[in-house]
Formats: sequence, C-alpha cells, structure tokens
Amino acid sequence: MPSWLTDAGRVTVLTGAGISTDSGIPDYRGPQGLWTRDPDAEELVTLSSYVADPDVRRRAWLMRRDTAPGARPNAGHRALVDLERQGRLRALLTQNVDGLHQAGGSSAELVVELHGTVHEVECLACRDRTTMAEALARVDAGEPDPACRVCGGVLKSATVSFGQALDPAVVEAAAEAATDCDVLLAVGTSLTVHPAAGLVDLAARSGARVVVVNAEPTPYDPLADLVVREPIGTSLPRLLAR
Repeated sequence: MPSWLTDAGRVTVLTGAGISTDSGIPDYRGPQGLWTRDPDAEELVTLSSYVADPDVRRRAWLMRRDTAPGARPNAGHRALVDLERQGRLRALLTQNVDGLHQAGGSSAELVVELHGTVHEVECLACRDRTTMAEALARVDAGEPDPACRVCGGVLKSATVSFGQALDPAVVEAAAEAATDCDVLLAVGTSLTVHPAAGLVDLAARSGARVVVVNAEPTPYDPLADLVVREPIGTSLPRLLAR
C-alpha cells in the first residue's frame, strides 16, 4: 500500500450501496442492481410519484417490508470500524440508508447519513417521526398505505427521495469532513449522484488524496490517486491495515 494511505491520520470515507451488497442488499445501478433489473422500482423513490399516487405508496411499503430483512454488517463495514479504532477516521459519510455502519460498530457521531435512514418514518406534512418497525406492523395488520397518526398526512421513510432536497446541515457537515482530511476514500459508490459525488472534487481541491474502491468505473477515476476494482470485503481490510 502507498505510504500516504497507511500513514494518513485523517481519512474521510464516502460509502455507497456497493459496500452493503455482501450483506444481501442489492445496489441500484450495478449489473444486478435494483433499478437495472426493475426500472419501474425507481418510481417508488421519486417524491412526486410517491405523493401523487396511492398505488405507488402501497408498492413502496411492500418493497420496504420485503427488502433484505435481517441484513447484517459485513467485512467492509468492519474494516471501517477498525479504521476508527486506529484513530484515523475523520468522518464516515454514507449514501446508504440501511444503518449497517452503526450496526457494525461505527460511532453514530462519526456517521453522516447523507440520504437519511430507512429505520425511521416521517410525515411529509407535520414532520412527526416514528419507527419503520411500527409503520410496517401497521402494513402487516392490513393498512396498505398507513397515514400519519398525528395529522393524517402522507408517511414516507425518512430517506431522501429523488426530487427531495438534502438536509442543509447534513450537507454542511459532509463538506467540512471532505475539506478537512488527508485522504477521501470512496467505497462502493458509482459517484454519479450529486451532491455526494461532488465531495470528491471538494476533497481534491483541498489537497486530499483520493481513493476509489468500486467494482465498476466511475467518473472520478481519472482524478483518483488510487483505483481499486477488487471486491470490497477483501480489498478494504487490506487497504486500511496499518
């Protein structure tokens, strides 16, 4: 491994769906990705369609119920826990909504969930939040499209859908971590979704080295100081070992 990587004291990590595929959660745009196999599934996470069409909401609730129940952290997640224990993790920025970083042992205060979390549900009207488990229990009990119990509004997973803005405070925290690191490590992300992908530009302009670990080519490969195509579960522990 290059010395600038093994010696880096402030590593900011950006993760995407690829780090969770070994946990049984499919990615989105890969050869076997969710939207590659079923282009109509993208409609379920598009805000305008979700709000306007009760049938889309009903299908979305079934998708949430059936998506990778019981998924567990894998070797890639554990490698990032080891990086934190080495005292070298500046922040863990994730595009994932599965909560597997925290489940694997990453400190919640270091994890920045850019796209929210699937473990909570939010009312689009009054912003009241409840757990996903509670909402899915209502679906199983016969409510195909459960409404907010506070105001009757539309409930949605507390994730950022297409057409929905990211939380400005979350974006700011991510930008600070990208500009305040020695290395920006992008793992399992296609780097095609903004503003998350733009964090790579931000880090590079601030003088950080860039490492891309992804099965498929990304638009940022030419900018990277190191590109790794090997499986995440085996390559990431090796990359981050001291």
